[in-house]
Amino acid sequence: MRRRRAVKRELVPDMKYDSTLIARLINTIMSRGKKSTAQQIVYGALDIIGEKKKDMAPMDVFLQALENVKPKLEVKSRRVGGATYQVPIEVDPERQVALAMRWICTYSRGRKGKSMTEALAGELLDAFENTGSSIKKKEDTFKMAQANKAFAHYRW
Repeated sequence: MRRRRAVKRELVPDMKYDSTLIARLINTIMSRGKKSTAQQIVYGALDIIGEKKKDMAPMDVFLQALENVKPKLEVKSRRVGGATYQVPIEVDPERQVALAMRWICTYSRGRKGKSMTEALAGELLDAFENTGSSIKKKEDTFKMAQANKAFAHYRW
């Protein structure tokens, strides 16, 4: 028997863009509790995006990039009679955002030879243009779900 669900805490919008999504990105980037460093990285990346995409607001580029990376389907392991099946399931909207941000941050950290600010800006611009590692991760996740469609009846 599982205990009750954890209460979802309300996130305080960030200072510069007054957006809860940017605040979530800052929290995802943050490591070892260094929030001010994470804020510098995110705001710096959005400034770089603003310089490179003069015709669009950096916030719009960020929102479109996030929308492009959000996964629609994923696979979950289910044990049925001693065998483990990868069962495709639809992703909850809240989890879509969490996964998209996690992937963007992970692949930004993986870009070597650049500062984290430049790497994050690059990954967001790639995601905006439907290229890059985070988009590839989304497509791989979708392909995996498609390949395991046969086990969809194990969903519960």
